[in-house]
Amino acid sequence: MNLHELSPVPGSTQVGKRKGRGTGSGNGKTGGRGHKGQKARSGGKVRVGFEGGQMPLARRVPKRGFHNVFAKPLTAVNIGALNCFADGDTVDAAALMEKGIISKCPYGLKVLSNGELTKKITVKAAAFSESAKEKISQAGGKAEVV
Repeated sequence: MNLHELSPVPGSTQVGKRKGRGTGSGNGKTGGRGHKGQKARSGGKVRVGFEGGQMPLARRVPKRGFHNVFAKPLTAVNIGALNCFADGDTVDAAALMEKGIISKCPYGLKVLSNGELTKKITVKAAAFSESAKEKISQAGGKAEVV
């Protein structure tokens, strides 16, 4: 097989519609834009969220609270997921990524208490919930804040 013999699978590609090329094309004259009006003109678009002059929904809905745009959210892991490690292991973000429990951990790890822990392991994370700390110590392990 050579490069010039390659072709796409039949049915996988389609020829694009050619607008405004006569009535026989099925998309002639107005080219699917209808008659007159802002959307019929070139460059005739309205910005996202514009509702024709009516007060937009984003401004009608009451705002409440505070959302910190600079917050660095922690990656959460439940205690039940840590049972795949052997007794005496040290568990951190890198070890969890190796096992495929988490895919990425840009800002740190937080261990939550959902599930049961049966292994005696040392867990290194940026944060722990109080009940997660308890469960780790009850199992004979250690919770270390990194």
